[in-house]
Amino acid sequence: MDTIPKYEVIIYWSKEDDCYLAEVPDLPGCMADGKTIKEVAENVEVIIREWVECALLDGEKVPEPRLKSIRHA
Repeated sequence: MDTIPKYEVIIYWSKEDDCYLAEVPDLPGCMADGKTIKEVAENVEVIIREWVECALLDGEKVPEPRLKSIRHA
């Protein structure tokens, strides 16, 4: 896959883990963490790419993003 689709990412602070967590709802089990929002954003980009690459290597279907447009608050 030449380009990785743009997926919804949910970032939140976890007091229990003492870091930010990022979840990608369209990719089961795809999560990252980081001490700052910048760090978690960078980490989740890497994890999304690795998730997609592993799925393709395993012959699995890569889900299309559920959200087709990005809305800004």
